[in-house]
Amino acid sequence: MGRLMHFEIHASEPLAMIDFYSGLLGWKFSPWQGQPYWLVDTGPANQPGINGGLVQRNGAMPSASQPVNAFVCTAQVDDLDAALARVAGLGGSLALPRMPVPGVGWLAYVKDPDENILGLMQADTAAA
Repeated sequence: MGRLMHFEIHASEPLAMIDFYSGLLGWKFSPWQGQPYWLVDTGPANQPGINGGLVQRNGAMPSASQPVNAFVCTAQVDDLDAALARVAGLGGSLALPRMPVPGVGWLAYVKDPDENILGLMQADTAAA
């Protein structure tokens, strides 16, 4: 089986993306081997999840109304409303508002400052 083991965020302005994801999710970034690439640490190794990378974008940003044409990653958050409240102040925007995923939790989609889509999920088995 081919499990996901790494993700990449493409960014026109990587330092702005570092500010966005650090401020929203508390992720840590470290430069990798003098390249325009940063390793992304999303949390403790003994918890579910994967780490990733941030890379300089080599083309145009996605347009505002472009359909999703890549994998969308979803991050678990303790408080979805609090996370959504931080998005605009960090240069992002709301893509799809909070919605229930019955028996799983509450899900919303946001865009980072480069128009990349990110899912945010708050676990709640009572969501309906």
